[in-house]
Amino acid sequence: MKKNILFVFSALLLLATAVVSCSEDDNTVVEFPNWQETNIAYFNDVYAKAKANADGSWKVFKTWSKEDTIPGTPADYIAVKVLEEGTGSGCPMYTDSVRVHYRGRLVPSTSYEEGYVFEQTYSGEFNPKTCTPVNQYVASMIDGYVTALQQMHIGDRWLVYVPYQLAYGESEHMGIPAYSTLIFDISLVAYYRPGAKPNKVRAKKGMWIEE
Repeated sequence: MKKNILFVFSALLLLATAVVSCSEDDNTVVEFPNWQETNIAYFNDVYAKAKANADGSWKVFKTWSKEDTIPGTPADYIAVKVLEEGTGSGCPMYTDSVRVHYRGRLVPSTSYEEGYVFEQTYSGEFNPKTCTPVNQYVASMIDGYVTALQQMHIGDRWLVYVPYQLAYGESEHMGIPAYSTLIFDISLVAYYRPGAKPNKVRAKKGMWIEE
């Protein structure tokens, strides 16, 4: 019963702070105005920039899933800004686990010029020497995040733009509004491949691959 009351209270608090009405009469502010249209336009602009860039600082990847969400549209792709290029051999697979630093944010909104940070493994400026990475199971993540991980090498640090269709779609999730394009700053530290043999991916069975 107490859990239900807490859930309702949290939901009402989120609704009151994030989706309030806007008018000149009551001086309230809409945090996420025209959110679906805003997010579609934002991702389309980033996608076009990534496609037009040929110097390797931007990349575009089609979703790892075999099925198109909306065939022939940017919604089937992620866009990547390469911040640092790693030298590691091999890439994580869908059934692997990874060790990463990451920060997830929304696109800019009324109160957050750089986008609201909804999750992160570190605070302040990123410093790999002082920040502690976390372990994640690749298959448990959203499609856009999975797509990025399966293309990354150890040492890569990418800014990954995920359209809402490859994130949480038309549903609100843990405080993330529906139709949200997600932006992840991801650094791949290591990955673990169950059952790897010594002559595969340069590691013994059951070891984390860190190079």
